[in-house]
Amino acid sequence: MQQYFSTALVLTFTFFITCSFVFFISGGYLFLYKINEVNARFKHPYLRQRKFAQLPMSIRLTITLDYFLRILFHKSKSSFAENANRLLAHVDPVALPMSVRWPIVGLWGSCVVGLIAMLGLWALLIIGS
Repeated sequence: MQQYFSTALVLTFTFFITCSFVFFISGGYLFLYKINEVNARFKHPYLRQRKFAQLPMSIRLTITLDYFLRILFHKSKSSFAENANRLLAHVDPVALPMSVRWPIVGLWGSCVVGLIAMLGLWALLIIGS
């Protein structure tokens, strides 16, 4: 049993670190190189008030989370993605090029999967102690 526990601990830690790297790489690429193209394609309603660079980081991340929810749950009508689908109803996520979609999905997808990996890692650490 101890052998399986140590293997599971190593695997969850590796998975968590991998998600961290994906988060930083895709987030850095998105915010340094692609954010103007992404905003031009999505045309988020919040950007009518101010430019993206003038907004606080929490609002910027909220906008990119709306992009993520629109890409992944574009057919959902009654869930946590409802507001994003209503705000971005004019965007067809299937028609967007992959160069616009992958940094957003990499950023927020690694957050979701990394959170699950972190919970698994903590559970293993608590069980092992």
